[in-house]
Amino acid sequence: MGMVAPSSGFSGHLPPEAGVPPEAVTAPARRPFAAVFRALISLAALTGIVIDLCVGSPLRVLSYFTIQSNLIVAVVFALSAWRAWKGRPPLPAWITTGTVVFISITGLVFHLILTNSSSDFSMTGQPELTGWRAVSNQLLHTVTPIGAFADWLLLTRPGGLRLRHAGLWLLYPLAYLAFCLLRGAAMSPGSEARYPYPFVDVDQHGYAGVLGNAVVLGLCFYALALAFVGLDRIRPSVPALWDRKNRISSPGAGPLK
Repeated sequence: MGMVAPSSGFSGHLPPEAGVPPEAVTAPARRPFAAVFRALISLAALTGIVIDLCVGSPLRVLSYFTIQSNLIVAVVFALSAWRAWKGRPPLPAWITTGTVVFISITGLVFHLILTNSSSDFSMTGQPELTGWRAVSNQLLHTVTPIGAFADWLLLTRPGGLRLRHAGLWLLYPLAYLAFCLLRGAAMSPGSEARYPYPFVDVDQHGYAGVLGNAVVLGLCFYALALAFVGLDRIRPSVPALWDRKNRISSPGAGPLK
């Protein structure tokens, strides 16, 4: 009681190397290039969506997979841009890659099926788009798919994907198919754009034909998802130029720099 314990020589301050978490000596890994690039992709998707909403019927426009997938891109890439700018950890790989899978489906279906004159579901017979519609068409079907894939390939870390993610990503296309069929059944026959895409047109192919189209396309989408998982395991790591961390001090012992 009242006796003072002998001093142990501890001054209350730990040496810089003892038990200090990395966050205490390392500044956030801000990635301004990635942030700006992702913000531009998000802006491209949002611009295309706004143009279509302004020149068309909003309810009809929002029923297209193209618009929905670009809306996902706009949200996910805006959030990813903000996190890269602030130096926050990236979004989970299954979310960012799933977004790229969805927008890749949009681009591939448009260029390989809908605008391919040799395709059974070609829409090349319709009037050519001009003006703002042509601008939005290129933004939504070409710019955002290419930009999103380039970001995934060059500006994200490999790893973090599992085979189960490929099946998980198919839930959205399946849900969209159900939406198309229910929407078409609720609309009166002959309604404009009752079915948004030729391969889900029950009036033309019947439910059996649409189901067959869905199975074929679903297998193609699953193969695409598996390709992303496989490519993720063999692609090179992020170049140091895009993943550089601004350290307050060097990793080795020495004074602060």
